[in-house]
Amino acid sequence: MTPDRAAGLTATARALAEGEVSSRTLVERTLARIEASQGTLNAFRIVRAEAALAEADAADRRLAAGDGRPLLGVPVAVKDDMDVAGEPTAFGCQGVHPTVAEDGEAVRRLRAAGAVIVGKTNTCELGQWPFTEGPAFGATRNPWSTGHTPGGSSGGSAAAVAAGLVPAALGSDGAGSVRIPASWTHLVGIKPQRGRVSTWPRGESFHGITVNGTLARTVADAALLLDAASGNHANDPHRPPTVDASAAVGRDPGRLRIALSLKPPFTAVPARLRPEVRARVLELAETLAGLGHTVEEADPPYGQIGLTFVPRATAGIAERVAEAPFPALLDRRTRGAARLGRLLGGVPLRAARRAEAVLHRRIGGFFEKYDVILAPTTAAPPPRIGAMLQLSGFATDRAMIAACPYAWPWNVLGWPGVNVPAGFAPGGLPVGAQLLGPANSEPLLISLAARLEAELRWHEMWPPAPVTVESPAVEGRSAPTL
Repeated sequence: MTPDRAAGLTATARALAEGEVSSRTLVERTLARIEASQGTLNAFRIVRAEAALAEADAADRRLAAGDGRPLLGVPVAVKDDMDVAGEPTAFGCQGVHPTVAEDGEAVRRLRAAGAVIVGKTNTCELGQWPFTEGPAFGATRNPWSTGHTPGGSSGGSAAAVAAGLVPAALGSDGAGSVRIPASWTHLVGIKPQRGRVSTWPRGESFHGITVNGTLARTVADAALLLDAASGNHANDPHRPPTVDASAAVGRDPGRLRIALSLKPPFTAVPARLRPEVRARVLELAETLAGLGHTVEEADPPYGQIGLTFVPRATAGIAERVAEAPFPALLDRRTRGAARLGRLLGGVPLRAARRAEAVLHRRIGGFFEKYDVILAPTTAAPPPRIGAMLQLSGFATDRAMIAACPYAWPWNVLGWPGVNVPAGFAPGGLPVGAQLLGPANSEPLLISLAARLEAELRWHEMWPPAPVTVESPAVEGRSAPTL
């Protein structure tokens, strides 16, 4: 490990617990890495330098007293759709937003586990798109190729982890927004079961399609952060049974029946799997077969599942727009989506919610024959910076469906999915694949992902350093240091 990159979450927690390093030292190094990278990667919206150092000093005192919390003193980051007490939650929007009084439940649980929250990472406006760019903060760039996006909407968290600024980070996933940037930055990204990680102060985010998840370089690190963040607020409507994600890392998944699904689910516009992505996913399927699993091509019976996604997504945007303190500053595409959401927020939304039970039964039946689905996470490698930024609303929808048609059905279902690195397309751009399972299948997916990681050793590869920007100028501005 080079000194300018963070060690993994598990290794960092162990080093702190054994007194090999202080939290103060780790946080100082983290803040220095963030500052050095901000002009190129632009991963952070807010850096909590003073507060994080004070939290690190408090963690060191607790460590000296023998406190054994699992992440005590470990620096982590969270996406800027999550409430952190004393900070604004701009969620990718322009304007000077008010500070919030209390941590969201997921952040509260990270703090209870001892983590030090060093900052809030960039996300596109209201988390709508698979790129992390906008007038509020500029463009967040991919550490593997700074001329390309890291994806979205958890692009800031993905860029921060992939570059080694922090060992792990929380993101959120409403249509692939953890899994897509994990795919495009060579990370493990866990989208857990709905309700596994609370989205409180919203009992449901975007009518249940959005969940909070984890990004890390290794399966063990992603699982450890998931365990730390998991749990519910007393008023959460979804309360799945507890799982031990970390214990699953070392568990043999057994011999599994794996469905290789390459056909994009129902979409209103064309989507085609690019051959360079298809080749990497097929190689992953061959690796799984070589590990003793039965792999055969089969597609889940999705039907017209997209008709149940659009009302929930757009009605959620309409609600967020109604709450926005600066609606005039919102992207024209956001306002257009909100108008559609207001139209679909009545009978169509209720019908979409009722259809979920039917989808659970139909697609759940697919898992009577198969244990896990292997599918591409995206249909294409990461686009270049700016490729979607100035498009119209319809053109943006067409572009993002063409690039990312595979992830969103699992948001409708509310079931777990894990992105694993699948290798690189020509030009060195990362691509990934999803392991998808039925309700509460995180332990199985994590154990299978860990077995793949032991075989492929993807965590041993790092983006090139130092990071340079291909274009003449970096859009955006530095994150404020508070």
